[in-house]
Amino acid sequence: MDYDLILKDIKPSLEESREINRVARKLINYLQKTCSKKDIDAKVTLVGSVAKNTALKGKSDIDIFIAFPLDTDKQYLKEKGLYLAHKCSSHFKGEASHHFASHPYVTAEIDGFEVDMVPCYEIEDGSQLKSAVDRTILHTRYVKANLSESQQDEVLLLKRFMAMTGTYGSEFKVGGFAGYLCELLIIHYGTFENTLKAAIKWSHGQSIDLENYGTSKLFKDPLIVIDPTDMNRNVGAALRLEKMAEFIQSARNYLNSDNKKDYFYPLKRNLNKDDILEEFDKRNGEVIAISFDIPDIPLDTLHPQLRKTCEALERKLNDEEFNVFKADYWSDEKSTAVILLEMASSHLNNVKINKGPKVFINQACVNFATKYEHENCYIQGDYLVHTQKREFTYVGDLINHIFTAEHIGLIKVGKNLKKTLIKTHKFISIDEIDDMEFLEFLDDFLNPGQHLIR
Repeated sequence: MDYDLILKDIKPSLEESREINRVARKLINYLQKTCSKKDIDAKVTLVGSVAKNTALKGKSDIDIFIAFPLDTDKQYLKEKGLYLAHKCSSHFKGEASHHFASHPYVTAEIDGFEVDMVPCYEIEDGSQLKSAVDRTILHTRYVKANLSESQQDEVLLLKRFMAMTGTYGSEFKVGGFAGYLCELLIIHYGTFENTLKAAIKWSHGQSIDLENYGTSKLFKDPLIVIDPTDMNRNVGAALRLEKMAEFIQSARNYLNSDNKKDYFYPLKRNLNKDDILEEFDKRNGEVIAISFDIPDIPLDTLHPQLRKTCEALERKLNDEEFNVFKADYWSDEKSTAVILLEMASSHLNNVKINKGPKVFINQACVNFATKYEHENCYIQGDYLVHTQKREFTYVGDLINHIFTAEHIGLIKVGKNLKKTLIKTHKFISIDEIDDMEFLEFLDDFLNPGQHLIR
């Protein structure tokens, strides 16, 4: 396939590249001069996809790292790093906000670009690591040294393909492939198509060790890509098995498709709320939507806690013999989250079987039968069981029971969500939320495989 037309659409224009490099240079020069004026021992470096020429069009965020010597006091690094970042943002009339990784950093909007200014330690190899962000400069250096100019385009094709099939992005909300991971795949396999051809033959535990460190056996992840700058790190650690599997299937679909171009563009869908609601009705299962307020916490903290809560609730409902066909969560990432449950069965009979010990365990059976005064105790297989009245016959009543201060401990809830779940949760109809992103979420809930094939 001729990818030139695709690259024209996804590769930054000459004007965009010149502008981002101009802005990056002036910010770096200002920061470095300020370090000299204020006698701050630090080196300012451009890192990330812009530095490596692997940024997609319109995604040219500027990542600037302020690297301090290894013997720098951590508190001093934080204070001076944030001071420099805020001073730079103020000088160029940017709007700054704090974020947190290994330590605080600043994000600012300057000249139309999002700029991250991150304090870190200056290291030469992974063994000197003092915080997780320290590797980033090494990553940039490695990719620039090992990725050819033509392969930069191959990275763009891979990133775009993954973005359009829902597998790009290492943030917890996605759980997909990081940009650095994409770059290493291209360095290893050579081209975009070669990467796809290799991926359809991957197995669980697939390993890539570019520098032949021999440390792959230290990891049990679905995809193991040893960091060339740190032999004790798997670059694929954040990749969820589901996203690896989706990439493999989308690669298989692409290689067998006559419409390859379509895989590089957004899915064509004309969303209509009435049609989506009708589709849910056709499935003939009760849909339960639980809305609640979200706390003011970083998104990298929020999403793991939302997923943890959603999965824990699903397990509890299934354990109580309600049948959850599918569960997922959505959030506007500002004020509201919704847990969506599609039930295969939401009503139960009013009796249940309480399973006791195996009949061969004498004292345990005596204790079990005595506890229930031998009433309704009988044998099922080789177990002693007891028939008792079910406490909750409707799933909504059980959910309300769980989301109380007394019983929230029945499931593992994200620690920052407990109070808000107890105080603000309510059952809603899915047609109550007028948000296009929520509509897209509902459409993906109904048609989870639509991004994988065109």
